[in-house]
Amino acid sequence: MVVMTLLKKRMEYSLDQKNVILAISLSTAIIVLWSLFMVPNQPTKEQILADKDKIENAETPKIETTEIVKEISRDQALEESERILFENENIKGSISLMGGQIDDLEFRKFKETQDGEKNVILLNPRKNKNGYYVETGWAISNKNIEVPNSKSVWTTEGNKKLTPNTPIKLVWVNDQNIKFEKEISIDDKYLFTVKQTIKNKNEKIYNFYPYGQIIRNEIPEITNFFILHEGPLGVFTTPDGNTDLIEKDYDDIQDKSFSVNADAGFLGITDKFWITTLIPQENSKFKANFDFKNKFLTNFIETEATQVGANETKSNEIKILLAAKEVRVIDEYSEKLKIEKLDLIIDWGILYFLTRPMWSALDFFYQLLGNYGLAIIAVTICTRILLFPLAQLSFKSMSRMKLLTPQIQRIKDLHKNDKKQIQVEMMQLYRREKINPMSGCLPIIPMVFLFFCLYKVLFVTIDSRFKPFYGYLTDLSSRDPSSLFNLFGLINWTPPDFLLIGWLPLFFGFSMWAQQKLNPPPTDPIQQKIFAFFPLFLTVILAPFPSGLLLYWCTNNILQMGQQYLVLRMTEVKTT
Repeated sequence: MVVMTLLKKRMEYSLDQKNVILAISLSTAIIVLWSLFMVPNQPTKEQILADKDKIENAETPKIETTEIVKEISRDQALEESERILFENENIKGSISLMGGQIDDLEFRKFKETQDGEKNVILLNPRKNKNGYYVETGWAISNKNIEVPNSKSVWTTEGNKKLTPNTPIKLVWVNDQNIKFEKEISIDDKYLFTVKQTIKNKNEKIYNFYPYGQIIRNEIPEITNFFILHEGPLGVFTTPDGNTDLIEKDYDDIQDKSFSVNADAGFLGITDKFWITTLIPQENSKFKANFDFKNKFLTNFIETEATQVGANETKSNEIKILLAAKEVRVIDEYSEKLKIEKLDLIIDWGILYFLTRPMWSALDFFYQLLGNYGLAIIAVTICTRILLFPLAQLSFKSMSRMKLLTPQIQRIKDLHKNDKKQIQVEMMQLYRREKINPMSGCLPIIPMVFLFFCLYKVLFVTIDSRFKPFYGYLTDLSSRDPSSLFNLFGLINWTPPDFLLIGWLPLFFGFSMWAQQKLNPPPTDPIQQKIFAFFPLFLTVILAPFPSGLLLYWCTNNILQMGQQYLVLRMTEVKTT
């Protein structure tokens, strides 16, 4: 009986209160809920705890923590060591023969700015302040055996330039006559394959442990927006059979290192649009580490030794993915290399099951129409079609309630001193006309999720970067650059960010105002003022959002108003 009483009271809310709920739900959804839904998965306590099994007779390779980073330019740093150039259609750079490090890479098809000529640079030499580089090698517990390190100078055999058709070989020999080789190849996109070989030319047996590591001198310029992870990450299949994504911020690693034992997976450091990834040899067990010792270190070391007997040769293969986070390319590598969850290097968030299909829909229409803005409009139309039955039910209810406004007002006038009787009379009216006041709120929930999914896709994927629409909208991943406060460019003045309220936000606000005119008006004067303020409020709040998102919302509002207008014209309400 208590439950039934509560339900009855819930249904006895007035029309004005329903309008307030609807408005507050919409504004709260836009401003607040995205922060609740887009927080990335947090690892459990068991995932965070390092595996207690230790690697016998080996330790994770260390960087030179006492090395002083020189304040020299990138070009000067590149000139300090002899280099092997590499190049394909997508990337170019060089490999330092000192340490055999990949420490110079830039993307040929991606520019730093929309109209600029300078390529995006991913890797930098270690002696530069912004050093960011990758190295591979062998660790050994026997301190009397010399292994190549960051100061070892390698020599080349054969090809002097690395291309998809010409792999290179680097050679280094220690004082014990053990020969170390690196055969490095590159495909036509972003994948390096490093085949490390040890040739033992003496009569002793040694245990070596292959490793790979990514080193970054400093925290780069990051977005620092918590719906996007930037920093160390990895996907690890642990001995218990679970495969989990681990994400650590830079400040997390500065406070506490992280390590985990794994049977498979990958690890790396991610930026917003770029990724540096180490993929250990297939079917190998390894220990992964995220650490900070004057520099940020993401590395792995195999936990089972590669035993090299007398006059024996052994090899190990490590793959290095230095890529722009293009969804199609990452998917190709995931399938080709058979790497589980490789696509999670793109931060799809916990709504993966919605954000990924949203990207697929945008990509389909972009390939079909050739314009990302038109693709957003097409996706908006599809979502409206998908939600048509739900919206139709909602609009029918709201339009019929609008026609009931005079009767509702008459009830309030007759029983203005008896609120309980007003509620009773209104509930009887709703039952007689077969109207559910709460049905007007039904489309809000799916629209909130679709709104945030599109926002997530526009924010984290490189596909929308620098994608134009028409006219002055040259980048749908950034905010509308125009502003009412300089008369849209007529005045030679650049307003501060909080005054950048352009054509799209203004049109969005106008469409919100127009929508209000189709809805039942509140009878309470205070509520009328609140409702009148909402379009202006949302215009200011949404102005900094990506213009592609506002394009979606404006299109959605237009379609919604059209549907609502038709329903209002077609609806006949029995008022007797």
